[in-house]
Amino acid sequence: MISILTSSTGYFKKSENGQRIPDKFYWYNGFLDKLHNVWVQDSKVLIIAASPEDYDKNDDVCQLYKQVFELSGLSTVSVDMCDARNTEMVNRLNEIDVILLSGGHVPTQNTFFKSIGLKEKLESFDGLLIAWSAGSMNCAKTVYAGPELDGEALDPNYERWISGLGLTNINIFPHFQNLKDEWLDGMRVIEDITFADSFKHEIIAMNDGTYIVIEDGKETLFGEAYSIKDGAMSQICENGMSIELN
Repeated sequence: MISILTSSTGYFKKSENGQRIPDKFYWYNGFLDKLHNVWVQDSKVLIIAASPEDYDKNDDVCQLYKQVFELSGLSTVSVDMCDARNTEMVNRLNEIDVILLSGGHVPTQNTFFKSIGLKEKLESFDGLLIAWSAGSMNCAKTVYAGPELDGEALDPNYERWISGLGLTNINIFPHFQNLKDEWLDGMRVIEDITFADSFKHEIIAMNDGTYIVIEDGKETLFGEAYSIKDGAMSQICENGMSIELN
């Protein structure tokens, strides 16, 4: 299996009235080129939802991606969405060429993954896995589920470290360019929350357009990223560059 973990795939742009319009995948840092290099002609694609019961959102994502693949020159014969309506689809991963793990609320997606036994089913999957945002975060062995909804940062029972799919030991913090100045529950997301959670843990903050490729036992990061560890942050890679993470 080849895994590509992104902050965002860049699959749409917004019109003036806020409508999402399909667009090509990001070309930044060679992302689309990498997809072309590993893509199987006429792929069967399965998207696995983050919000299993948000059917309207899931249908919208699925329809967008069908157009995005075409716009990006990636041929498919089918693009399906797995959510609470058809969980049995994960029993046929041997028929799938490409799995997409979508973005959303990390704990909600994590619970869904566990309910369908995704970790165990991926052990025999030999295709291409692409994840973005929450999907990328949930690929870790131990997932950093940083607070993101109102009240979570103040909730003493909110679990910030949960078991994941075990595809990597890397903890990803996506959309860094948007979240680095954000506040949640009266606290700065980076300096007050993430820094505090980084003691004895390294968290890799990635901008949209940055991604990690896991292939043949190697983990390679492409694009601008930062290491947050023990309450401090330092830049580890720039756009147009790549580094080995292991």
